[in-house]
Amino acid sequence: MRTSLNEIQHIEKHLLGDLPKEESLLLQAKMALDPDLNEKVTLQAETYAVVRAYGRKKLRTEIDRVEKKLFETSKYAGFRHRILNLFR
Repeated sequence: MRTSLNEIQHIEKHLLGDLPKEESLLLQAKMALDPDLNEKVTLQAETYAVVRAYGRKKLRTEIDRVEKKLFETSKYAGFRHRILNLFR
């Protein structure tokens, strides 16, 4: 278990660019020789991409909710007016 956790952390550092250049090159060489390691790195990169996309979607939803509240609620009419005046 500990070995796989260390491997995941090592791959993560590589994907995030936090690994020293020498270690990153070594990992890339190992990936070229070991199809299983290459698949693990690819799957972890795809997982990060899915998580980022999900986070962006959630953030966009929250921004849309706040925008709707600010621009459609009479309580915030003064704020809305000031913002719109900035773009005139």
